Amino acid sequence: ESGLAPPRPCGWGSRAPEPPASPAPAAEARSARPGEPGGGFRPLTAPDAAISPLPPFPVCPVLGLVQGWVSAPPVGPNPPAASLAQHWRPRVNRALGKLPVTLVEVQKHSVHTLVFRSLKRTHDMFVADNAKPIPSDDVSHKLKMSIKLRTDYGSVLHMPILKENFREKDSPNTGDLYGHKQYPANQGQELEYLITGTHPYPPGPGVALTADTKIQRMPSESAAQSLAVALPPSQSRLEANRTAAGVGDIYRHAGIPERAQPPGLSMALMEAGGNKNSALIAKKAPTMPKPQWHPPWKLYRVISGHLGWVRCIAVEPGNQWFVTGSADRTIKIWDLASGKLKLSLTGHISTVRGVIVSGRSPYLFSCGEDKQVKCWDLEYNKVIRHYHGHLSAVYGLDLHPTIDVLVTCSRDSTARIWDVRTKASVHTLAGHTNAVATVKCQAAEPQIITGSHDTTIRLWDLVAGKTRVTLTNHKKSVRAVVLHPRHYTFASGSPDNIKQWKFPDGNFIQNLSGHNAIINTLAVNSDGVLVSGADNGTMHLWDWRTGYNFQRVHAAVQPGSLDSESGIFACAFDQSESRLLTAEADKTIKVYREDDTATEETHPVSWKPEIIKRKRF
Repeated sequence: ESGLAPPRPCGWGSRAPEPPASPAPAAEARSARPGEPGGGFRPLTAPDAAISPLPPFPVCPVLGLVQGWVSAPPVGPNPPAASLAQHWRPRVNRALGKLPVTLVEVQKHSVHTLVFRSLKRTHDMFVADNAKPIPSDDVSHKLKMSIKLRTDYGSVLHMPILKENFREKDSPNTGDLYGHKQYPANQGQELEYLITGTHPYPPGPGVALTADTKIQRMPSESAAQSLAVALPPSQSRLEANRTAAGVGDIYRHAGIPERAQPPGLSMALMEAGGNKNSALIAKKAPTMPKPQWHPPWKLYRVISGHLGWVRCIAVEPGNQWFVTGSADRTIKIWDLASGKLKLSLTGHISTVRGVIVSGRSPYLFSCGEDKQVKCWDLEYNKVIRHYHGHLSAVYGLDLHPTIDVLVTCSRDSTARIWDVRTKASVHTLAGHTNAVATVKCQAAEPQIITGSHDTTIRLWDLVAGKTRVTLTNHKKSVRAVVLHPRHYTFASGSPDNIKQWKFPDGNFIQNLSGHNAIINTLAVNSDGVLVSGADNGTMHLWDWRTGYNFQRVHAAVQPGSLDSESGIFACAFDQSESRLLTAEADKTIKVYREDDTATEETHPVSWKPEIIKRKRF
């Protein structure tokens, strides 16, 4: 109780702790502070001084050192663990730093070896019986398969039963594990043709046909085989070769009318012949048919007179003159044969974006960015009607070929149908989500086709004023649509592609790729020459049937114009289809015609029957 014994000198330190000078009472030892005289402790070093001194505690639990060698630990019956840790941690670290260190060389392994060992241990631990297959539970497997069959094939599970009902009248039914009927492999053989030779016949005239007198000639094996090949396939063979259920049957069973099937599905079924083996036959790779030869077109006249961009062009039905609309707010009428100006009409207060001449009446219709749609009487050269209703610039217009109806399209995302005589708005075709750039009319259904900056094409029902079909294949704005004059097809132009479509449902035919520019206009003639005019002044000519690009034209701009004013806004064939007129950004109208001196030898078709890599859309 009078104090603690001095520690034995340690052999591993540079110096042994100094023993206290004389035994001190416990009270004094407890009240002493490190560094004070009579305390019996060695003076504090700088690191020790950073730690606040605490009351004494007998022995360090880690090194077994006495309190006289280091500063005092916390005191009390139950000192807190945090205080002990805070007190001993730096002292233990310093003491351990004085221990002799023996370096043992550790064998180094590559990362691959260590990973492999880890994998092997894991494998041995969890997959000890890796060679044994997992035992299957028949009950759960049967339940799983029955649920899968019912979920995935529920709509057609009844089909084989319905089709094979007549065969199972006399034969017992067999079932599989899942409760569905199965049919023997040789079922239906009774319906196959049976080659048995001739019918029994008597040996001569007047002889009664009895079992004793009948004669029956049996065919030879080779004759039976040749006869079997010549016979048409039996009903049972056709049934066996057919798929379990036709697509029409599936649609009927699901309650969907057959006419609601996806377009082209019935045609695909007809081509496939309903035979399940037809999918296994190697199909011939699609090849491009040889394109029809067309003579190249050459520029032979440039007509100038407008003071702004020429935005639209139309040829009158008599093929005597044509009309253009311009950004100079005027409409000009030109003689087609000579190219001379005949008349100028003023009235629009902004760019004229569309003109068309009626074939049923002496009227000219025009529209512009001033939201106005005008009807001009060409006998008096005056405006006789206005069609009010559009909320923004009117970008295009077209006349119905058989009834007195005018259709216009606008930047307000709508197309409007007007009664020509009463000026009444019959329908407002709403549905596009951006400016409607082009509109076309035809006598057959669908009677109205629109292309929009929202990248879609819509086919409209004229009577109901609603959309029949929306085509979303284009990825960019559709600024041009053209109808083929003879075929029941049409084409649309966009910066991504020119696409051909089939009426009435808008089935996709093919892509015409290669005109990588903003396509403002399309025109086609009866010979199958498709013309596409672009914003950069280039014009491509295509064979309609094959999509072969047989000519590319980039005419020079008018002298005095900038190269940036090279652009084609509209183009049209005349009524004879021997001349092509283009309205351009250099304020001119250019007239092209076929090169009469060209032949297939001088301008051959550089065509190779390569495989077409058709795009999906």
